[in-house]
Formats: sequence, C-alpha cells, structure tokens
Amino acid sequence: MSRYTKEEILRLAEEENVNFIRLQFTDLMGMIKNVEIPLSQLPKALDNKMMFDGSSIEGFVRIEESDMYLYPDLDTWVVFPWGNDHGKVARLICDIYNPDGTPFEGDPRYILRRAMKEAEDMGFTKFNVGSEPEFFLFKLNEKGDPSLDLNDQGGYFDFAPLDLGENCRRDIVLTLEKMGFEVEASHHEVAPGQHEIDFKYANALKAADQILTFKLVVKTIARQHGLHATFMPKPLFGVAGSGMHTHQSLFSGNENTFYDESDEYGLSTTAKHYLAGILAHARGFAAITNPLVNSYKRLVPGYEAPCYVAWSGKNRSPLVRIPASRGLSTRIEVRNPDPAANPYLALAVMLKAGLDGIKRKLPLLPAVDRNIYVMSEQEREENGVANLPATLKEAIECLKDDSVICEALGEHALVHFIEAKEIEWDMFRTRVHDWEREQYMTMY
Repeated sequence: MSRYTKEEILRLAEEENVNFIRLQFTDLMGMIKNVEIPLSQLPKALDNKMMFDGSSIEGFVRIEESDMYLYPDLDTWVVFPWGNDHGKVARLICDIYNPDGTPFEGDPRYILRRAMKEAEDMGFTKFNVGSEPEFFLFKLNEKGDPSLDLNDQGGYFDFAPLDLGENCRRDIVLTLEKMGFEVEASHHEVAPGQHEIDFKYANALKAADQILTFKLVVKTIARQHGLHATFMPKPLFGVAGSGMHTHQSLFSGNENTFYDESDEYGLSTTAKHYLAGILAHARGFAAITNPLVNSYKRLVPGYEAPCYVAWSGKNRSPLVRIPASRGLSTRIEVRNPDPAANPYLALAVMLKAGLDGIKRKLPLLPAVDRNIYVMSEQEREENGVANLPATLKEAIECLKDDSVICEALGEHALVHFIEAKEIEWDMFRTRVHDWEREQYMTMY
C-alpha cells in the first residue's frame, strides 16, 4: 500500500503552495537527475505520462531509443523545506519505464527492486539497511568555488569551538527531520572537517532513496553556510577518508532471520551463509561499492578503512564487523562501501552476493579478531584473508570475472558501467600528476 494516493498528493501540493515538482531519478553513476514541472502538469505526471530523453543520461539508451517514461513513486513525495522566489518545490522519485510499459533494465532503482524480489521469492520479506555516509566540509573561496581549506580542526566526537561545522550539521539535521528522516545521531568524524549523520534503518529501496536525499540536503545546507560538502572518498592525503558503512539484515515477517541466541556470535545459519556470500563476492562487487579511481586511495592500511576480506565480531580492521546489538537488531556491517557509490546498485550487488551465499550454503571462515593491518602476508594467507582490489582497474577486472554480480546488474547496466569506468581509469592512467612532477622534474 502506498502512503499517498494521487488525490492526496494533489491536495497536499495545493495546501502547501507548491509551485514546482522535481521528478527525480539517477543515472547509472548515481548522479541525481530531474525533470522539473509546474504544478499544472502534476496530474499528468501522476498518470505516468511524463516523457524524457533517455539518450541524454549516462548509461541509459542510444539516441534512436531515446523516449522513456517517468513513473513517480507516490511514497517518495516530500516538499523541500527551503524555498525560492518562485515558491515551494516538491520532489517525487521515479522509476524509469520503456514506451511499451515495461521497466527499463538499466534503471538503478529497478536493479535494486529486482534483487529484492529475488530475496522475497526466497522467503525474505524485508531487506533492512542502515547506512552511515560520511562527508567533508571545505570553505568556499571568494569566487564561491570549493577550496581545500577545512572549516575546522576537530577530531572524533569533538565539539565547538574545535568543531566549527557544528551549526551547519545541526541545520542539516533539522532539515532532514522536516523531510521525514529519523536522525539517530550526528558527530564530528576522525579527520578535520569530516562529519557523519546517522539516520534510522529502512527497507533497502527507501534506504537508497534516503541516501540520495541526504546527499542533496547536505550539499544544499552546506552552501547556505558558505561551505562545500563533498562525498569524495579521499579528498585529502594523510587523513581518514569517507566511508558509507552499510548495516544489513534479512527479515521474514517480524522475525530477524540473522539472529540465533544459541550461537556464540548470535548469528543464525542464514546470517552466516549470507556473510560468506558477501566475503566470496567482495572483490567482485568492489567496483560498484567503490566506483572511483579515488575510492582506492581510501582503502589502504592505517586509516580504519578495510582493505582485507575477512570478518570479526570485535575489531574494525576487517571488511565486515558484527555490531554488538542482538535480537531484532542483529545485523552485519559491511565497511568498504563509500558515499560515491550509486546506492541502488551497491545495495543490489551486496544483497545478491549474500543471497548467493544462502543458496549455495557457503561455509563461513572463522572470524579474524586480530588487527589484520599488522599481520604478515603469510599470516593473512594462512587465515584465508584476501585483499580487496587495490585500484579501480583491478576492481573492474574482478567484476567481469564474477558472474553473480554481473547478473545482479544485468547486461545493459554492466556493459555501460564497465565502459564508463574503463574510460575513467584510462584518463587517470594517462594524466601526469603533481606527485610525478615533484618526484622527477629535478631528479631527471
């Protein structure tokens, strides 16, 4: 059941003096796109009759196949708390459909829906997700462009006057709450200028919608404070990068299928198979959860970011941690995703990996409760600890070799994603960087 009907949305739009509606969706890379319509066109949009040119969107279709339709998800209706001279603006997130009325296979939202349907067919009625996207705040320069000057020198859980981003962060939280978010906590993160805001878990589709909405709100409110918010995974050398730790669990009705009170870790057989699937496909889905050249500057030892494929109930150096809560809150925390990822694709491939572990009853290797960063290569091999890909290029090759993750994406998305990422890698590979000039200009 939808939270709203068409009639209710039309009534709310009129009551709240909404003048424009953004019909929002994402391209394959997770960039927010929208078609903005005046209030007079809202009835047409709610009847799924709004068309757009799909050939103009990254990873969609060729120019000879350009016509596509926007089907608004009525549950995603929200009025933005900030206005402009032209009145209030509302938002509806849309699914993408072909002219023949079938879902577009390259729509990231559809790809997640498809993975969730597979879980449902296996008896799991809900895939719960809680994400922790981190971000940096930089000052704007006199031209209004982002600088590399941080707005504070705070550290983990610091407060004003060290944390000068506190007022900005509070305004972000207040704005999110006005938009229906249940914010659980906000705090300064490890690095100067780095922040985290945690909001309540939700089913996977809503969680992915919320991540994108969150990023839009953060950037908008930061700008109002004369700051630039970035979700770039590693904007600065020598400090921690920004992750998007992703907590996940599968429910059947009201039962958390990941919980077993008789187990040493409180994990059910289902949870262990799911976790084994995550570990088995971690190298294969890294290109999706860590999609930038820059992503792999974060996944290095020494900054609390995982670069090894292992799990633990205690320490934070492995890929997967088991948070202490049990019962309905029993879950696994996958720690390698970063906030540059398209959340629909990232959740789809992780879910597909876990379901593959359940289907094949994959055995779970023992937990690694030592600090993996200080283990030798031989010790890691003896404990079955593999490395995550070290570069985007390596991650792309691992993706190509993982049939389960390729299937999760579908042929259309897979081909366009790999093509775009290989171009990105080649641009990086052939560019001469400042480090090279610093090292070699005078020496040679």
